[in-house]
Amino acid sequence: MYFAVIALFMLILPGACVAAEYYWLHSSADIVALIGKWFTFWGVGMRLGIAGFRQAFNPGFTARDIFEIEDERVNPIVQELGFANLALALLGLLAIVPGWTMPAAIAGGLFFALAGWKHASVKERNLTRSVAMISDVFIALLLAIYVVMMLTRLT
Repeated sequence: MYFAVIALFMLILPGACVAAEYYWLHSSADIVALIGKWFTFWGVGMRLGIAGFRQAFNPGFTARDIFEIEDERVNPIVQELGFANLALALLGLLAIVPGWTMPAAIAGGLFFALAGWKHASVKERNLTRSVAMISDVFIALLLAIYVVMMLTRLT
């Protein structure tokens, strides 16, 4: 289930939304803006929203399956991570509102860059953590490219 959610929210759904808006709806927005909007909405908003709910209400999954921590005393810390993820997810969901994509992409991209870096610094990763690392780095790079491309247009 975890791998399907990652694939849906990080590739399939944002890609489908970009294609739908650009090719079928003939949006006046350019492809870079659409990629930024939809990858921020799905990758930051929906992915972190689902993760945040799961961490807030089932912290054991993140503790055990990603970080391989069996001690239940870590659950309150994971729950607080879930609350932070829910707050960042709200910002990501607002990416579909004009003017909100850039701040959401910056904040979400920074979060994913730091999370990916932290996952990468672990020498021995299980499959779940490796997938988290790859998807974190992917979305961080994509959002960084979006931000740089949009900022270069302003100068």
